[in-house]
Amino acid sequence: MAEARARDKARKRAEEAQRAAVAATQNKKRNRNRVLIGGVAVVGVAGLVGGGYLAYRALTAPDSVTASCVQVNEKGQEVVVEDKFCKPGQAGFADDDTGRNSAGAIILLGGWPQYRYYYGGSTTIGKPPTGAVTVRPKGAEIKTKSGTTVQRGGLGSKSTGGGS
Repeated sequence: MAEARARDKARKRAEEAQRAAVAATQNKKRNRNRVLIGGVAVVGVAGLVGGGYLAYRALTAPDSVTASCVQVNEKGQEVVVEDKFCKPGQAGFADDDTGRNSAGAIILLGGWPQYRYYYGGSTTIGKPPTGAVTVRPKGAEIKTKSGTTVQRGGLGSKSTGGGS
């Protein structure tokens, strides 16, 4: 009888050990699944944020505007001229940011002809600009017809005039 009780106890211990092993395996699987689900959620949120940022950048991409050099003569008439006359440091060129010519003097009534940029519109060399504006558009990428970059567009852009 003692032997039968000992065998029953041994069998019960073996069954309990087996149940404990199965429970431990199920806990490991459950934890692993939770970690995987958490990882997928993190990747999904990161993808959503990244996709949202890319969509935002696509919708708010800087416009591309063409700058045309315009000569203002002593009679106040404006005529589109070649880009070579609108270079920082060149006499008679009025910088849009400061309203000053390259020598730093405020442009008054003397020193004709004067040159400045007009932005956008329809411009043909030798004719007055049509549909163009004298105000530099903020956030836009501005290039001359000859390809010189006047202003880089987008986040962090700074208006610095000329360059390429």
